[in-house]
Amino acid sequence: MDKLKAILANNKLLAKIGITLLILFIFRILTWVPIPLLNVKQITSLIADNSFLAILDNFSGNALGRFSLMAMGISPYITASIVVQLLQMDIVPKLKEWSEQGEMGKRKLNKLTRILGLVLSFIQALVFIIGMDDHGSIFAVDIINYSFFYYIFMALIVAGGTAIAMWLADLITRYGVGNGGSMLIVAGIITSLPAMIRTLWTKYIETGGAGNIVLFIVIILLYVAILVAVTYLELAKRKVPIQYANRRPGQGPTDSNLPIKLNTAGVIPVIFASTILSIPLSIVGFFGSKSGSGVGYWFDQIFNYQKPFGFVIYMFLILVFSFFYSFLMLSPEQVSENLSKSNAYIPGVRPGGETENYISRLLFKITLLGTTYLMLLAALPILTAIVFKFTPQEAQVITLGGTSLLIVVGVALETANQILTEATEQEYEGIF
Repeated sequence: MDKLKAILANNKLLAKIGITLLILFIFRILTWVPIPLLNVKQITSLIADNSFLAILDNFSGNALGRFSLMAMGISPYITASIVVQLLQMDIVPKLKEWSEQGEMGKRKLNKLTRILGLVLSFIQALVFIIGMDDHGSIFAVDIINYSFFYYIFMALIVAGGTAIAMWLADLITRYGVGNGGSMLIVAGIITSLPAMIRTLWTKYIETGGAGNIVLFIVIILLYVAILVAVTYLELAKRKVPIQYANRRPGQGPTDSNLPIKLNTAGVIPVIFASTILSIPLSIVGFFGSKSGSGVGYWFDQIFNYQKPFGFVIYMFLILVFSFFYSFLMLSPEQVSENLSKSNAYIPGVRPGGETENYISRLLFKITLLGTTYLMLLAALPILTAIVFKFTPQEAQVITLGGTSLLIVVGVALETANQILTEATEQEYEGIF
């Protein structure tokens, strides 16, 4: 209650929250702005038949299904930022050099990320439009002998929408609360929740008997239980004790700790795994048949994580990326070096190589537990769809667990921490 009072008493913080809500409202309005000349009903029908595109549609808040100005939204920029982050790790020396140049290098990396995001948005939109039109005309009017220029024109409009989304995200980051890109994604995910409730209501209440009403309640309670469990596990961390040598009383605390989160890698391994599987699947879904024994059929069996073999590959990729990104985010070598520079050490562990090995072993064990949790969470929508016998169309809407829930919880916790921190800062300013 005291924290709520502190927030309400902070006019600057309330203004930031108001700005954030206003920008999110504008973003939601833009998701309803249609692109001219396109048959929205035809596109919606085609997306419903493609499981991967249906998932992307949920992330975009149904903007992809309407193929509005925000059809691709902020997703290409998020993908670009992850790629640029990875390329900084000695893969591209120039990018690593920029990452060590301070504020100037950061501006260069941001510019590169934005350009790459726009390029990805254009390419994705172009492939999407050509693929959709290959399955039947998606144009709302009859255009005689239309050329490839029309595809380019539509893709440029979508890329322009991504540019607007990046600008809105930047405004939230600068003048609002939370990370702008994450907030836009969460806004899209949350708007898909009413559709999930509506689908469950239709399935179990309107067309079902008493037993189905019980199932409806069970699924809602299960969703809440998963939400609570994910929140708890996202907050879970192991605190490694640290002591400072030669620090006298009055110069700061002589002991501290190094927190290592259970899920150090966050949601990125799941995003990477699903992206890798989705690229060949979405292309084949556009240009090839998934029936029979052709290339499309085998691609669907291998890359569709709702199929047994694809599910195994999906879990394996999450495992690999979890370890890779955890050690990327928390480099034992870098941590050991930073501790030595700060005249700090872990009790019972010698500085240098022994500290690096100790952190590596500890991070490996924690990541193993975190990866198990992440794999289970990613598998939950698939497993629950089997248990409750959802149809493919229902499974695309009803997602118990999965990437979307992890993103919402992670962003909510991060934003709440920022709000509480800013509210507390004003209290201290009042004292001094």
